[in-house]
Amino acid sequence: MPLLRSYRLLFVVAFVLFAPWLAAAVPAPPTQTPQRPSLAGRLLVAAPAMPDSRFARTVVLLAEHNQNGALGIIINVPVTVRPLADLLESLGEKGPAVLGSVRVFAGGPVQPEAGFVVHSTDYHGVGTIDINDQIALTSSRHILLDLGAGKGPRKSLLAFGYAGWGAAQLEGEIERGAWVTAPADAQIVFDEDREKVWESAFARRMQEL
Repeated sequence: MPLLRSYRLLFVVAFVLFAPWLAAAVPAPPTQTPQRPSLAGRLLVAAPAMPDSRFARTVVLLAEHNQNGALGIIINVPVTVRPLADLLESLGEKGPAVLGSVRVFAGGPVQPEAGFVVHSTDYHGVGTIDINDQIALTSSRHILLDLGAGKGPRKSLLAFGYAGWGAAQLEGEIERGAWVTAPADAQIVFDEDREKVWESAFARRMQEL
C-alpha cells in the first residue's frame, strides 16, 4: 500500500504545518450555515452499520470541527512498526545511535503522505496544537528528532493521512447513524489494546447532535 512504499519520501514531505491541511481539506461554508457545537476533542466512533467500508470499526480522534468542516486522525489501524533510527535516517538526520521503534498508523484516506503525531500534552514544539487537556497533535518532523533524543512526549502515536469532511458533511453522517461520539480519553487513545479500541470507545458513546 502507498503508506509503506517509501519512508524516505513520506518523512521528507509529510510534516508541514497543520493549519494549511485543514484549509485545503474543507471548503468555505455557505454564509447561511448555522453554527453547531464543535465536536473537536472527541472520539468519532464508526457505528456497527457504517456504510463506508474504509471506516468500518474505526475510531477517529477529531482534531478540528467547525463551520468549515472537520479533520481527524484514525487511531486504531496500525500498519507497521519501524525502528526510530530508520525514520530519523530517512529524514537525513544522522548522529548518535537511537534505540526503540515506533508504530505507524493509517490515519485516514486523505493525503496519506501527510504525517501527524498524536501525543500527550507534556510536549509542545513546532506545529503543536492542543486537542484537549490530555492530548495534543504535532505536525512537524522535529517531534521525531526530540523522541530520538529522549526529549519527546511520554506517549505518542504516529499516523499518515487523515479523515476530512466538508461543511455540514460530518453532521449529516452522524444524523444518518454512521457515527457516534465518545470522550477522547487518553487511556483509549494511547494505552488500550488497538484491537479493543473500537469496543471501548463505542461503550462510552455519548448523546449525539
